[in-house]
Amino acid sequence: MKIDIRTFKIPDIFDDQYINDRGEMVTSNLFLRAVERVAFAYDTARARGQESLYVCFSGGKDSEALWIVCKYARQKYGVQYTLNYNVTGVDPPELVYFIRSEFPDVKWHMYKKSMWRLIVEKGAPPTRVQRFCCAELKERGGEGQICLTGVRWEESINRRKRRPFEVLTNNKKTREKFLFNDNDEQRLAWETCTMKRKSVCNPIIDFTEDQVWALIKENNIAYCKLYDQGQHRIGCIGCPMGGTKGMKEDFERYPKFKSCYLAAFDRMLKRYAEKGKLSDWKTADDVYNWWVSGERAKDDRQISMFDDDEEIEDDERPKKND
Repeated sequence: MKIDIRTFKIPDIFDDQYINDRGEMVTSNLFLRAVERVAFAYDTARARGQESLYVCFSGGKDSEALWIVCKYARQKYGVQYTLNYNVTGVDPPELVYFIRSEFPDVKWHMYKKSMWRLIVEKGAPPTRVQRFCCAELKERGGEGQICLTGVRWEESINRRKRRPFEVLTNNKKTREKFLFNDNDEQRLAWETCTMKRKSVCNPIIDFTEDQVWALIKENNIAYCKLYDQGQHRIGCIGCPMGGTKGMKEDFERYPKFKSCYLAAFDRMLKRYAEKGKLSDWKTADDVYNWWVSGERAKDDRQISMFDDDEEIEDDERPKKND
């Protein structure tokens, strides 16, 4: 897909007024502010000897909005970047086909361990509490580089804690973050921060969903057809963040993926037996029913039955009720 800033339309919905650090009322444009964040991140990357920005791309609407911002920044400021898609193995086929057909320049990064192997190793399916799948499948890549994401404040309470500029430290165990606001002093601190494992810029963090769709639709940008089929957010098939209703809808739509999960649960239980571990689950269906039902959300256990520290740290394990 191509974008030409000479004919590109910035929707009126992006006009904004806010109070700056000096208490002054300022009129600005959120889209152009996002473009400037990308340009600043690129200047920082260049100062660090890096040739381009690492853009995290999933094929969803927010990733497309981020791509549009980056495309605009390339034409206006000469920003160089690469689009990077982490193959999860559990993304909807429609989304995978969309990325392949509409974004041929995307770099595809294959997982080191599949979802099915992770389930066996961790001893449980992913839950809202233990989202090992995100860390292993979706959030990898870009170490030592400046990464751009499509995170937005409006998406969740936790994401409202995020900032336009962030730094992940070298302490992988705690995954500590340093957060920086979008002003000159804070930008300088982010630019010069040396405690870095991964520097992150979230250019569209203050975009609303309406603004994202206005940006896409008013410029006739193609998007994944799943949105027109009732999907509000597109994620991994069977993601527990979608709740019981969303999980059941996923498995009704993609029964082959349900079979793959059941097969992984069966191998997981066989590993329990090999290690002499006890489990309340007797069959793969037991695991599936617990996982998809509301009991998963209520159950404080949500644990791996294994005691191997390298798989799940002791302090991350909810204690089993007596």
